[in-house]
Amino acid sequence: MTIAAGDISVAGGEERQLSRSINWTGAFWVASGVPPLVLFSIGGIAGTTGTVAFAIWAASMFMGFLQSFIYAEIAGLFPNKSGGASIYGAAAWVRYAKPVAPLSVWCNWFAWSPVLSLGTSIAAGYILTAISPDAASALRTWTLFTGSLGPVSFSFNAAFFIGAALMLMTFWIQHRGILDTANTQKFIGLLVIIPLAIVGIAPLLQNGVNWANFTPFVPLAEAYKPEPGSWNIAGWTLVLGGMFIAAWSTYGFETAVCYTSEFKDPRKDTFKAIFFSGLLCIGFFVIVPFTFQSQLGLTGMLETPIVDGSGVAAALAHMVGGGPIIENALVMLMILALILCLMTAMAGSSRTLYQGSVDGWLPKYLSFVNHNGAPTNAMWTDLAVNLVLLAIACADATSFFFILAVSNCGYIIFNFLNLNSGWIHRIDNGHIDRPYKAPTVIIAIGTIFAFVNAVFMGAGAKVWNPMALWAGLITAALIIPVFLFRHYVQDKGKFPAKMLEDLGVGEQNAISQRKAGILPYLTLLAGVATVLIANWVFQL
Repeated sequence: MTIAAGDISVAGGEERQLSRSINWTGAFWVASGVPPLVLFSIGGIAGTTGTVAFAIWAASMFMGFLQSFIYAEIAGLFPNKSGGASIYGAAAWVRYAKPVAPLSVWCNWFAWSPVLSLGTSIAAGYILTAISPDAASALRTWTLFTGSLGPVSFSFNAAFFIGAALMLMTFWIQHRGILDTANTQKFIGLLVIIPLAIVGIAPLLQNGVNWANFTPFVPLAEAYKPEPGSWNIAGWTLVLGGMFIAAWSTYGFETAVCYTSEFKDPRKDTFKAIFFSGLLCIGFFVIVPFTFQSQLGLTGMLETPIVDGSGVAAALAHMVGGGPIIENALVMLMILALILCLMTAMAGSSRTLYQGSVDGWLPKYLSFVNHNGAPTNAMWTDLAVNLVLLAIACADATSFFFILAVSNCGYIIFNFLNLNSGWIHRIDNGHIDRPYKAPTVIIAIGTIFAFVNAVFMGAGAKVWNPMALWAGLITAALIIPVFLFRHYVQDKGKFPAKMLEDLGVGEQNAISQRKAGILPYLTLLAGVATVLIANWVFQL
């Protein structure tokens, strides 16, 4: 395999490609938008699980960190590919079932892309609260049009238009290419990460730990109600629901390997990017929820502004103290933190679409790259889809968490396929040099975690919406007709030569070699069975 960036043809015969312009620190700063993802669901997880919430965040982060070593290994196999772990995992599955490979890419995209709509809806809510604290004010209740769509509502309200403006600003920054994006994120990241660390540490230093807020260590008897429950089926279902939704945030630093084809030295930069991003996330996803629970207690965490997310920034700022000026400044920094999330999401998800198109999984138009080396057609697609989702997310908390849960179904499917791709690559591509090789025990643990994640989805998705699991599975299946059109209509049943070259096979018929035998097929069947059994066993 070569180290050249994957180039593509565009109109007029001009060759454009993603530019090798950053090192691991650039990817680290782009991925620094992951820690603020704690703001998305810290209130929701606290409201559904109660005093065990802090442990859920810590356990989820521990799982995500161990899983990242597998992603670091498979990323090193493809130093000229962009798009992240789903692209590298898809290369393992394509030999066994062609539609499974684009399923991995698609699920990763619709898991990451809604960060744009969900993040802008939260940021818009923070801005509106700062401008007009009264929830019944004309500004916060105004809407141009509202309605319902199946299990969700939608609204073109003030939050929608503010969120749309934030999306367009993010698009403008991303349009200038990955180097400018990384530099911008470094600046915003320094403004955000340090204050977020202060929010996590300062209250503990000032007030100590209120251990009474961590007992009794049992899940709630019922979501959003203060009565303690027990470790029965209903209690475990709520906990698994917390683990399910936490994974969407805590596993997210794997986006650091989205930029492999843009690294100056992918052999060294890939592992460093994901490892140090993981260390950063461990600090935030463990400390911030712990401090949050220590300061607010169960009653405080169950208040409506905390559960729906609109009051999280104000609560975190109030924990630090310092008066109205300091608190308002911290709220503004939380808004910047969400903008950081938006930039991370658009940078990663657009490159997933781009590389999926280059590899023959997704429609051809997504492989267009502008003169700055940015995948602008993929970015426009992200923008259009998320404007629709933004109208839903801005309607109410139920609609917000429905989008989040459906999105996370895709993320769990992606993780299942890619954690298993680690051992498939070991069998099929064992002869290929690896810049980083994870310990075999980590590969084994990752395989176990793949099925544990499947339990989270089967058991926990219903906590957030009774239809979330089935809507997530239907959304995942939408890629099948898209792939069939691209592969059999546009490409006449053949994969692009570049994709085969990256696989290290070089010939069309070599893609059929399957050294793992029936094991991948048995894995898929076992995964489906795990989800269905978990959904049947765990009930509220």
